[in-house]
Amino acid sequence: MQWRNSSSHYGLVSIFMHWLVAVVVFGLFGLGYWMVGLDYYSSWRQTAPDLHKSIGLVLFAVMLARVLWRWFSPPPASLPNHGRMTRMASKLGHSFLYLGLFVLMISGYLISTADGRGIPVFGLFEVPASLTSIPDQEDVAGLVHEYLAWALVIFAGIHALAALKHHFIDRDRTLTRMFGR
Repeated sequence: MQWRNSSSHYGLVSIFMHWLVAVVVFGLFGLGYWMVGLDYYSSWRQTAPDLHKSIGLVLFAVMLARVLWRWFSPPPASLPNHGRMTRMASKLGHSFLYLGLFVLMISGYLISTADGRGIPVFGLFEVPASLTSIPDQEDVAGLVHEYLAWALVIFAGIHALAALKHHFIDRDRTLTRMFGR
């Protein structure tokens, strides 16, 4: 198997980044859902948000690399059996996932830096607070972050169901290409 995408197959780098982002997004969703329910006396009350923010910032870097990789190594063409509506739905769906993830991560950054403090990343370095003057920044960004997280996780589930439909009903190679076959 090759590293780069070809006209008919995804390469190892694209496959790895796809599944890494999927696992991390669902993991961050679960961590975020769990941590908002922690009470004041929980030993995880500070640790869980710090972990969530650090992983989110690393995910931001991975997504930037993924966009650059997509430009450097374009995805394979749609399968011949995909009609115009399927191709358009695929483009719109992937665009929503990419754009939505970036907006989600930016809103998380705006929540975390609203008080003017930077975000430590696993205690290794700090991402500075650069935008802190938006009115009600923490509240507005918090609402965007919460609702968009739910929307993306639900849409990712629909994305997975569409891949399963292609595999089991249409019997095409859409899903197997993302497994490197």
